[in-house]
Amino acid sequence: MLRLLGRNRKTSESSQETRRSWTNIVGSVFRRSEVDDEFWEELEEALIVADVGVETSMELVEKIQDEARWRGARTPEAVYELLRVEIAAMLSEDGSAGGFDEDGPVAVMVVGVNGSGKTTSIGKLAQAAKADGRVPLIAAADTFRAGAIAQLEVWAERTDTMFVSSSAGADPGSVVYDALNAAKSRGADFVVIDTAGRLHTAHNLMEELKKIRRILDRYAEDFAPRVLLVIDGNTGQNGVTQAKLFTEAVGCDGVILTKLDSTAKGGVILAIRGEMGLPVRYIGTGESVEDIAPFDPQEFAETILPVD
Repeated sequence: MLRLLGRNRKTSESSQETRRSWTNIVGSVFRRSEVDDEFWEELEEALIVADVGVETSMELVEKIQDEARWRGARTPEAVYELLRVEIAAMLSEDGSAGGFDEDGPVAVMVVGVNGSGKTTSIGKLAQAAKADGRVPLIAAADTFRAGAIAQLEVWAERTDTMFVSSSAGADPGSVVYDALNAAKSRGADFVVIDTAGRLHTAHNLMEELKKIRRILDRYAEDFAPRVLLVIDGNTGQNGVTQAKLFTEAVGCDGVILTKLDSTAKGGVILAIRGEMGLPVRYIGTGESVEDIAPFDPQEFAETILPVD
């Protein structure tokens, strides 16, 4: 879908706050003199504190212990290397991170709670699509929140992107239907669909999202339907809860993690992947319209656990 060529090293640049946090929290474990039972307990606790989550931390330490026994790794330095390799492998499993690579038309439904950076991310996706030679179209299917349509229209104008909307209070499903038809008739091959930002715990509102997803699947035709969940990197473990409930509702294909450059809680990337099998595909890298990049698992692992 979007390869965003020429935007390498963005993962490393945006993960510096997380790197500093991991150096203090996780790095301290590796300053121990030997690998014993207390070492493994401290490593697990450090990963939990670093926002990796209890379940994923336990599984990660268990894998590293098995690998260390098999390889005869008996020093903290050797285990450190194994941890970095395992984190990179875990985040890039099945080649599912680092954006999408469909060559044909794509329709992306963007979901997330209010304040996550969803509207900004939609504008950035449209701009990135143009940079990659795509013809984007933005659909304003958030018809509930006052001002949402106008905000999104500003981004469409800023990125010179085709825009489909309706009046406030209109049926969002009809906006999706109209947008897909407009894309087919106007030659657009990358549709980005905004949806109402909502609490992931609001049952009736999540049911509305399910309806939009059904309409997308039914009328997409040649467009590959995809769902991206926008999560604010500062939410930490709450991001895992969002990932679970949105995925259960609409089947998310990946995450856009915003504000990674301003948070020390990047360890949540591992929790989302470990507990949900859900990859982080894109990261927000700043405030301007060009500031979005594919997530690079290897670069992330080497940043939070730097090679000496």
